[in-house]
Amino acid sequence: MTICNPTQASRRTHWRKTAFTLGFAGALLALTPITPSFAQPSNNAVFALRDTETEELLRSYELPLARAAGMDVNAVRVFLMGDMSINAFATQPQDIFIFAGMLLEVKKPNELIGVLAHETGHLSGGHLTRGSDAMNKASVPMLLSMVVGLAVMLAGGGPAGAAIMSMGQSIAQNQYNAFSRIQESSADQIAVKLLTATRQSPQGMYDTFVRFAQEQARSAYKIEPFAVSHPVGQERVSALQDHLDNSPYRDVPDPPQSVHALQMVQAKLSGFILPPDETLKRYPVSNTSAAARYARAMAYMKKPDLQRALAEINSLITEEPNNPYFQEVLGQIHVMMAKPALGVPAYQKAVSLKPQAPQLRTALATAQLAMDDAKLAPAALGNLKAALLTEEEDPFTWYQVAKAYSMLQNLPMADLATAESNYNGGNLPQAFVFASRARSKLPQGSSDWQRANDIIGATQGSMPQRRR
Repeated sequence: MTICNPTQASRRTHWRKTAFTLGFAGALLALTPITPSFAQPSNNAVFALRDTETEELLRSYELPLARAAGMDVNAVRVFLMGDMSINAFATQPQDIFIFAGMLLEVKKPNELIGVLAHETGHLSGGHLTRGSDAMNKASVPMLLSMVVGLAVMLAGGGPAGAAIMSMGQSIAQNQYNAFSRIQESSADQIAVKLLTATRQSPQGMYDTFVRFAQEQARSAYKIEPFAVSHPVGQERVSALQDHLDNSPYRDVPDPPQSVHALQMVQAKLSGFILPPDETLKRYPVSNTSAAARYARAMAYMKKPDLQRALAEINSLITEEPNNPYFQEVLGQIHVMMAKPALGVPAYQKAVSLKPQAPQLRTALATAQLAMDDAKLAPAALGNLKAALLTEEEDPFTWYQVAKAYSMLQNLPMADLATAESNYNGGNLPQAFVFASRARSKLPQGSSDWQRANDIIGATQGSMPQRRR
């Protein structure tokens, strides 16, 4: 499990600029840009957590829903956000974002599936496109009030002008909130239909809304319905109660293997994202379940108390020697202990068990390169190129490619890979510099020379005029 830079090229168009988004619970994020971070995220940054095990779990929940909605399942993507907010949202074209707080909050798979069904309802219902139009329409009275109010203020009526401007903003907000409440209710209805189509219970979605409604009731004595963008909690609960009562799949339970898989992912995430002491309180040593040992392995690794981390993960591997994710954690612990030679076999086994997982390939290559043996560079480069087939916009993978080429004394390709890493990481000036260096050394007209040329064309606007 790693922190990932969210400014990857194909996502950059709706991650780095203000995007219209619709959320499952909490505040609407319609006017909140996501702050990217390349290294350690700041307190105000929203960053992605990349983990093959977690992503495969979320995708296994989402694909049946997307298929039932008639969406292109190959285009649907689900991301885990490293934020403890209990929230989720969807953005164009077909991206769903689940916050870590939401993943840790749910009690069973059906609840998380209900969250995904709601967000899929937004996507399949075309709410994002219409929401953008509604936002534009709502801005009209606000802009008009600003013009009139400013004119009144210039004419000497300061308080009156300010009141007019405030009134326009209030009208615009209420107009947009009314639209948003309709869209949220529509997404709920679509979600129930998708759950029915996939023969799943709406019970989890209902239970989640009940908890949100109770929290809302405790947080305020009275909430003005027109002042919120989402329907008031009890209204949503009542509507979902009717759907639940009429569902033929109301009492369908989560399969035991699905419950176990969620518990393992929650334990792993807890150990990674929470302070170690808090994780150890949640999963004390008296708890010998697989999930508890998994959580403690991650917490000890974070502490770091690597010997205890090894003991916990090895106990799991003894029971499940062919679990690729346990092997991945074992490899990571050895690398953190500055023993990459011990980490490589564990990563190799993980890759042999999950050959199509690009993050495992990158991890293996990273361990191979960490041994600082040029003889391993070709094997590492092969793993990295395999990872880039599906993760072609990952800055860290490109960084490792540059390292491999450097070890092989292929400096033009090392410069090109460094340019790719900077470009996908959002550092456009550095991407321009390294692409220019690569282009001057690569065979003119070759595919690599053309790629360097493309990066130069895409980034030269970021350079000061005197440096071009």
